[in-house]
Amino acid sequence: MTEYRAVFDAEIAFVNGGGLSARGFRLDVPGPDVGEAAVAELLVRHLGLALVGSVAFSSFEIVAEAHKGSRGVTADASASTPPDAAGAGAASRLVDLSHPIRAGLVTYPGIPAPSIAPHLTRAASREVYAPGTEFAIDVLTMAGNTGTYLDSPYHRYADGGDLASLELATLVGLPAQVLHLADAAERGIPAEVFFERTAVELAGAAVLLHTGWSRHFGTPAYAAGAPFLSEAGARFLVSAGVALVGIDSLNIDDTEGGGDRPAHSLLLAAGVHVVEHLTGLDRVPARGARFTAVPPRIEGFGTFPVRAFAELPTGDPGAAG
Repeated sequence: MTEYRAVFDAEIAFVNGGGLSARGFRLDVPGPDVGEAAVAELLVRHLGLALVGSVAFSSFEIVAEAHKGSRGVTADASASTPPDAAGAGAASRLVDLSHPIRAGLVTYPGIPAPSIAPHLTRAASREVYAPGTEFAIDVLTMAGNTGTYLDSPYHRYADGGDLASLELATLVGLPAQVLHLADAAERGIPAEVFFERTAVELAGAAVLLHTGWSRHFGTPAYAAGAPFLSEAGARFLVSAGVALVGIDSLNIDDTEGGGDRPAHSLLLAAGVHVVEHLTGLDRVPARGARFTAVPPRIEGFGTFPVRAFAELPTGDPGAAG
């Protein structure tokens, strides 16, 4: 059977600065019709690179040539621990990834802050219950977009699934793929940064984008210059079949680029859940954790706060960021 290799010159840039140049590089490829985008993914995996921002080819050719054992060509079929087996049976520890909600909290400029008022005070309840027995019942008024929250398809599309329609299997114990991007030089997160993860790793996973922007949460600085997922990045994650995408930033889209919301539109149209305003992702490793974020089962509602958390296998020290 004829085998093929790509021969190319390339420039690789990293999201946190710096780059690599390749001249006359030869890489095993699965067939004669493979394109530049696919070869870029194979190259990143072959070299074991992380935080790649772009791969640009200045010459590119597919030639009939015997394979030399390049890494990444068959990585998807031989990936290590399957997602369902990661951490199975092992004790674990939990990392809270949610911001606390309190009266007056400003999550997003223009969204009303929550208010908490008593319905039944403890003092009033003493008139109702037996001596020594008292309760407090409060009324919470808030927008769905408060604190750390999850978007369902209904948030973006009138005919999309609401919060009550979401399957628990897509919200609980998802294998977490964490991209630590706190030192990225650009606001937009490109598709290329995901090339280091195999198709097996991404399929059905919660992809969590650690930008470090949560350090500004609750302050005016949070609203300007926030990192976001690029349209190309969203398209890549949809094609990879991820279950959920989360970010520790103001929005998964660029709110300073006009009214377009390509990441929301693409992800929610594909049934990929979106979780925004995460925190604490610096404590979660790039691989091996499991992620949970479950909203209440509310009909006719598109977005609501969640208690998001990661489950780490015992002995894992977490990530340094």
